[in-house]
Amino acid sequence: MASVRFTVTPTKAEDVPGLSDTSPDVSSRSSGRVRFGSRESVNRSEPPSEASGAVTAGTDTPDRTNAEQGDGSAKISSVYINNSHAVDDDDFYDRNLALFEEEMDTRPKVSSLLNRLANYTNLTQGAKEHEEAESIGEKRKPSKSPQMGTFMGVYLPCLQNIFGVILFLRLTWVVGCAGVLQAVCIIFTCCCCTMLTAISMSAIATNGVVPAGGSYFMISRSLGPEFGGAVGLCFYLGTTFAGSMYILGAIEILLMYIVPSAAVFVSSDADGEHAAMLNNMRLYGSVFLLLMSLLVFVGVKYVNKLASVFLACVIISILSIYTGALVSAFSPPPFPQDDANATANGTLAPPLLPAARHSELWNVFCNSSQTNTSCEYYLQNNLSTIEGIPGLASGVIRRRTPIRIMAGSNRSGDLKDAQRSIPIGTILAIFTTSIVYLSCAILFGACIEGVVLRDKFGDSVNGNLVVGTLSWPTPWVILIGSFFSTCGAGLQSLTGAPRLLQAIAKDNIIPFLRVFGHGKANGEPTWALLLTALIAELGVLIASLDLVAPILSMFFLMCYLFVNLACALQTLLRTPNWRPRFSYYHWTLSFLGMIICLVLMFISSWHYAIVAMVIAGMIYKYIEYHGAEKEWGDGIRGLSLSAARFALLRLEEGPPHTKNWRPQVLVLLKLDEDAHVKSPRLLTFASQLKAGKGLTIVGTVISGNFLHSYGEALAAEQTLKHLMEKERVKGFCQCIVAQKPREGISHMIQSSGLGGMRHNTVVMGWPTAWRQSEDPQSWKTFINTVRVTTAAHLALLVPKNISLFPSNSEPWTEGTIDVWWIVHDGGMLMLLPFLLRQHKVWRKCGMRIFTVAQMEDNSIQMKKDLATFLYHLRIDAEVEVVEMHNSDISAYTYERTLMMEQRSQMLRQMRLSKSDRERESHLHNVASRGGASAPENSRVHMTWTKEKAQQLLSHQLNTSGCSTPEGFRDMLSIRPDHSNVRRMHTAVKLNEVIVNKSHDARLVLLNMPGPPRNPDGDENYMEFLEVLTEGLERVLLVRGGGSEVITIYS
Repeated sequence: MASVRFTVTPTKAEDVPGLSDTSPDVSSRSSGRVRFGSRESVNRSEPPSEASGAVTAGTDTPDRTNAEQGDGSAKISSVYINNSHAVDDDDFYDRNLALFEEEMDTRPKVSSLLNRLANYTNLTQGAKEHEEAESIGEKRKPSKSPQMGTFMGVYLPCLQNIFGVILFLRLTWVVGCAGVLQAVCIIFTCCCCTMLTAISMSAIATNGVVPAGGSYFMISRSLGPEFGGAVGLCFYLGTTFAGSMYILGAIEILLMYIVPSAAVFVSSDADGEHAAMLNNMRLYGSVFLLLMSLLVFVGVKYVNKLASVFLACVIISILSIYTGALVSAFSPPPFPQDDANATANGTLAPPLLPAARHSELWNVFCNSSQTNTSCEYYLQNNLSTIEGIPGLASGVIRRRTPIRIMAGSNRSGDLKDAQRSIPIGTILAIFTTSIVYLSCAILFGACIEGVVLRDKFGDSVNGNLVVGTLSWPTPWVILIGSFFSTCGAGLQSLTGAPRLLQAIAKDNIIPFLRVFGHGKANGEPTWALLLTALIAELGVLIASLDLVAPILSMFFLMCYLFVNLACALQTLLRTPNWRPRFSYYHWTLSFLGMIICLVLMFISSWHYAIVAMVIAGMIYKYIEYHGAEKEWGDGIRGLSLSAARFALLRLEEGPPHTKNWRPQVLVLLKLDEDAHVKSPRLLTFASQLKAGKGLTIVGTVISGNFLHSYGEALAAEQTLKHLMEKERVKGFCQCIVAQKPREGISHMIQSSGLGGMRHNTVVMGWPTAWRQSEDPQSWKTFINTVRVTTAAHLALLVPKNISLFPSNSEPWTEGTIDVWWIVHDGGMLMLLPFLLRQHKVWRKCGMRIFTVAQMEDNSIQMKKDLATFLYHLRIDAEVEVVEMHNSDISAYTYERTLMMEQRSQMLRQMRLSKSDRERESHLHNVASRGGASAPENSRVHMTWTKEKAQQLLSHQLNTSGCSTPEGFRDMLSIRPDHSNVRRMHTAVKLNEVIVNKSHDARLVLLNMPGPPRNPDGDENYMEFLEVLTEGLERVLLVRGGGSEVITIYS
């Protein structure tokens, strides 16, 4: 159905009734004139001149020719529009987006976004150098966009890596040793492994743009930088050693079958022949590696040109095998067979006829042509001459390593459309090569005798390549084809491995590899190629094809395993970004491929598998601890979120048991004007208490408006994070912006945490110098926080004199932690010293527990019961019961109470809250604006100052006669509030006992009394706490949450 568009066409001012003819014309862009009609009637390619003459709604006027038809950016001027805030002509195209013009810097237009996507470069995202170069607008030499298609970029490299050493040099030996049926099973298992991995890889490759890096990019962006770097480096090593294997295969074909006389090292005896051959392979392999590296250095385009030639040789060789098999059905190859099949019968064979004694077997086994000599071996075994290559019509049906399927994905940065080329090219290559391998295994078993198949180096066929004896018309077709095949596969490995290393280096996840991210001006990885050549030289020096093959097989299988894991994980997590274009995948197929890869690793070589896993694990841990932090939205993070969600839902099912209780701490820190933490030692104490276990939330409150203080909040959050890193505290930080600090703290205590992972303990500092402070908000906020934690049933820890607490680098070698257990508050006082002693700072400190006995209590029995209780709690501590006798209230107590009340009364008159001051100022401004209309007898609110308060106090003392001894006695005769006197008496008596017993303790833990219910006595409450802790160096005031936190049961 055709959609209809409606657009208003700008008109001239003269066309509007009531306007003066002298009003300026309204110009419109010709391209901006849009017509009524269907989309099908619009010709997008018509020029602007034609569009200007299109039929529009209403009657077209002749004045429409005044419309400017320049570049389409003319500016409208109209009597209706106030142009005092008009934008420049360059920004005129944004006039239709005026509603969003203030956000254009953070929310760009769709056209700008699409333009950036169109100019996308296939450089690995996360490359710091690339991002910096883009941000500063560094001028780079324009590089050509990738132009490789599916055939040249993926299909051809995969074929060259799969058709190589194994097919021509070792497949016949595999069939001979395992038999046709088992060989087919082995090949089919490997084909299933590679096909399932290719399906998973196709799903990942089509789930977004795949820049340079191929398999590394897929794994790192799916499983995170740690897995990606570990597996990527292992895959890089595997690809590099694959180049060594292909070079060794080419040298083996050259020196053993093509030009044996080219050997430099020759041994005269049979024992040194093998060593001489290894030296020849090292020499020629190094030369070949140097030549191939130079070719790759010159440019990958030359490698691609040679690849076509090499692949043509491979195809001709394979066709010659099939042709030779068909020809052998009619006429077996006229190739003399000199090998003999000696099988013991278990009984003596009958004496041979004299004619048989003139056969070649007699000469071979008896070393004599005389017929009258005796030959025991010949007489005891049944020896006969058989045809080594009986042909396809004879009906004779009596270890393959995983193939390289990622040769195309490694060069994803050179592909024109990686999302399309990688799935098609890889799957098609696997399908093609699987058919070739399976059919060749069957043909080899059908056409060649098993004894010949088991001859790895072709000694039984006059030193020729075994598979070459089956080719048609000459074995040289196979020799030339296999030689060029291995050379081409080696070039593909030396081309892909440096690009893989360059992608890892550009991501900067491994700092010491950063230099290998640089290359030539055209992006060729020069330094990475140099390192690759050096590592490949190590493989060449091994000089044994059979020893190098298991190394690369382990690395490849590990890479395939993690590709399957990445696909399965993304599918099961159902992340919103998981939208692959390739839809023929399932998580069960990925898991099946992962299991097959793991099984093949240990079946092939369990010790190599363990070594490869250890190497990958070491790289993983290195990146985790020393690598750069990267956030790529990987699947491991999604898995962590899913696991966290599951765990939080489990924790939500019920409250934690007492045995599982541990302090989940919310640490309240205060920042100064420069956004520096005032008491960083508070976080140090929290880290010592936690010892790295449980939940830690570090929070702060910023006064202000969130809309204006968002940047300040972010800066404060970064400050808290740096402090947490410095103190090695694992946890979260939270910053709240509120008009009043006490409200922000209340909101933080209520809302911090999630589900079952919520704090149960609040740690806050003591308001130092609260007596000298003119602003009472600090201690009022403190008391309000105590009330909020009590209402929320949370535990509260208040370290006093926090600056004297030890740092993490100051372990104490002696001293005690004294616990004064005055009232039972859930057992926090017993648990906290045990937790502190788990840290190295407090580990060597002893523990003493004091409790208070009244006159009616049996102190001896209390001590026994307390010792028994601690024994059941499995806590080692000294126990002491302190008896407090009833005593009269001393004059000192009365004096302290009286001074406290007088001070409170004076400060209550002196200090007005900030809100009261603002209200007074507001009323004064309103009265001054009112002028004479204000009533003369209006009441004026005066603000108390310190001088006025001192004058008033001296006036009261003088009028009451306190300056005389009689007046002083009259002041003492004033009875203060009785409840305050009792509280002060308790504080004084307890302080005397605590100072007497614990004056030399490293830390004193003490029950913290609750604030009064009446807020008028808040300042007296602070004075009580000061008296209670007076004379103690380090005090930890503890207030439990009301629930039991320690138990005697297991």
